[in-house]
Amino acid sequence: MTKTIHRKEYSALIEVVRDARLAAGLTQAQVSSKLGRSQSFISDVETGKRRLDLVELRDIAELTGQSLPKLVANFEKRIKG
Repeated sequence: MTKTIHRKEYSALIEVVRDARLAAGLTQAQVSSKLGRSQSFISDVETGKRRLDLVELRDIAELTGQSLPKLVANFEKRIKG
């Protein structure tokens, strides 16, 4: 099995995170700042250089006005096409 970050499902997760951020009208710098992370944090996530853990994913969901279950549901829709 390939590493998670190289699977098509992880690419779909990155797209869902990016789409949620854009829909909330937030820049990468704003999200990183609100999370108390370096400015490059979300950039690295969205380019696949850095993996997210569940807690970080939940934090991002909340910052973008979504619940974690809603973000996960959007992810599931995206991978099922």
